[in-house]
Amino acid sequence: MIDIETLYEIYSQHPEVTTDSRHCPQGSIFFALRGENFDGNQFAEKAIEAGCAYAVVDDATVVRDDRYLLVENVLTTLQTLARHHRRTLGLPIIGITGTNGKTTTKELTAACLSQRFKILATEGNLNNAIGVPLTLLRLNASHEIAVVEMGASHPGDITELVEIAEPDYGIITNVGKAHLQGFGSFEGVIATKCELYDFLRNHGGKVFLHNENPYLPSRVAGPETILYGTGPGLFVSGSMIQCSPYLSFAFTYDEHTHTIDTRLIGSYNLTNALAAVAIASYFGVPAEQISMAIASYEPRNRRSQLVKTDRNTLIVDAYNANPTSMAAALDNFTAMDMPHKVVLLGDMGELGADSRAEHRKIADRLRSDGTIEAYLAGKEFCSVAEGLTTFPDTDALVEFLQNNPLSGCTILIKGSRSAKLEKCLDCL
Repeated sequence: MIDIETLYEIYSQHPEVTTDSRHCPQGSIFFALRGENFDGNQFAEKAIEAGCAYAVVDDATVVRDDRYLLVENVLTTLQTLARHHRRTLGLPIIGITGTNGKTTTKELTAACLSQRFKILATEGNLNNAIGVPLTLLRLNASHEIAVVEMGASHPGDITELVEIAEPDYGIITNVGKAHLQGFGSFEGVIATKCELYDFLRNHGGKVFLHNENPYLPSRVAGPETILYGTGPGLFVSGSMIQCSPYLSFAFTYDEHTHTIDTRLIGSYNLTNALAAVAIASYFGVPAEQISMAIASYEPRNRRSQLVKTDRNTLIVDAYNANPTSMAAALDNFTAMDMPHKVVLLGDMGELGADSRAEHRKIADRLRSDGTIEAYLAGKEFCSVAEGLTTFPDTDALVEFLQNNPLSGCTILIKGSRSAKLEKCLDCL
């Protein structure tokens, strides 16, 4: 069995890692992870042949020569190596978690900090027990700050991730009703997200805190806090100017007020933007550069994107959904001054015993609002949305839209990843 110090010496000579035998950069290290339906050990030889210098494995039967590095468990070795690397570099790490808005906050924060620093930020959704160590192992001596996103769907998930990344600063964007099947309850969501606070409390870290959040201020207790929000007297205070459809807001820092016209859809993005302003201001990025970075940022990956087609204006928010984000999206859509509003909504996943009740709340809301035309896809909506237009799945909705094309509409498209509502885009 190879020890971590020896492995780190090898990694120092080959500082690129991969977990995919289909993507093997020359001279990289392949980590043969196991999954429910695969065993990476069986692809170690292929990875070596494809260009990897070494393969880290935990099955002795696949070892052919000294290019195969045998360990007890590949995943824990990957995590330990990442933590060792993080400690060796010793640069500041900002950990970001939350039910909604963590990716947008991470992207905005990275954009602002990069105006002054060489930063590394989580790519895509690499925010789990595999993604976090892969992110840390992309760090090198040129980086000055890292922004690491951390996701969770079960109690203990954040504890696992902070013990790998060991953040110096942390922010919980918010807490809401998501992954209730895994967390067990809303209180389980709050407790799990606050595992970030627990780590920072025990290690002398600092917290960026949304002062008006109804659940989080009472949970901090210990770490130094840097407050942001819409109230007076905070480190950064801000307010919305308008959101029709793009968010414009003002923020005040160091007794000076600045205005930003963003490319963000949704008033709920105000707190995400203020979080980025607070973090960047704390690290000394000038307000003018912060304003430029946020104004230039455009959402991607179906996260509150405004798309204009030949026939309609689309608000594409089909990356994910839970009761909290669905309600926020509908609040914002209702308040928008746009013509002929239509919603295409898909089921919200992983809600467990609360699923039917939460879908019924959304259906009841749509029934009571006569200003929005609604089309709902998925078995959960079908079971509770009496009187509304429903479809068993997204494919059925697509067929309907192809036969009954919409035109001249403003359309909100939102659902869980599993709903695959992006299938609707081509017929709108």
